[in-house]
Amino acid sequence: MPTPKTFTAPDGTLLAHHEAGTGAPLLCLPGGPLQDSAYLGDLGRLTDQRRLIRLDLRGTGASALPDDPASYRCDRLVEDVEALRAHLGLDTVDLLGHSAGANLAALYTARHPERVGRLVLVTPGTAAVGLDTAPEERLAAARLRVGEPWFGRAYAALLEVTAGRGTGETFQAVAPFLHGTWDAAARERHAAVEEQRNGEGAGVFASEGAFDPAATRAALAEFPRPVLVVAGEGDVNTPVPTAAAYAGLFPKASLVVLEGAGHFPWHDDAERFAAEVGGFLA
Repeated sequence: MPTPKTFTAPDGTLLAHHEAGTGAPLLCLPGGPLQDSAYLGDLGRLTDQRRLIRLDLRGTGASALPDDPASYRCDRLVEDVEALRAHLGLDTVDLLGHSAGANLAALYTARHPERVGRLVLVTPGTAAVGLDTAPEERLAAARLRVGEPWFGRAYAALLEVTAGRGTGETFQAVAPFLHGTWDAAARERHAAVEEQRNGEGAGVFASEGAFDPAATRAALAEFPRPVLVVAGEGDVNTPVPTAAAYAGLFPKASLVVLEGAGHFPWHDDAERFAAEVGGFLA
């Protein structure tokens, strides 16, 4: 594995980023929240078309722990992204945010719209823009998997979660719905993700003061450049109607739905994922 490159955040925290691939740079923000960016991998061999720059958010991967744990809050992470852009010497940058990382991408775009060329939001988290997902949307996405042998237990757990009675056990039980295929590879990836998250940071990421949805929506409504929202047909975390509503917040956004895909669509249909995202960025 190539040695990560480092730069210094405005508060002095040493942060790391990883580069792979060829072509114009694409700055990639991981979800989790506060997840080691390694799980993004090559994004379905998108590295064949673009130079992926994966940021390890503070306290994750090869980045240092901050002195101030309050700096894990999403709105405060925006200036880490801006520091990386400046470190790379880029006037503007194409930006990709996955899951919770889409919240950070949205806040960065709202604060620094002149610095974003094209924006890609993959199965995006919606806290930054204040979109709520109706329980029935999640359940409808889950019912697409009714023929799976694990469906009964997982669906019963999802009913508990959507009713507001979720526990650590039930949240783990719904994991198959996040993946297009719940095979050995998906189970291994899911276990790795759970081990690589900064739990302390995750608890701070969306804490009080992190988001001002009305202000963010207003800023995004003025964003003049193209936006792509990628949804997985069976993703219970960001169901298709929620992803469509997110796309509707921008004046120049398009929605792509990958059939049979879950919350990590580059694993479920790598070829189409890379074709859609690469084509949009070209």
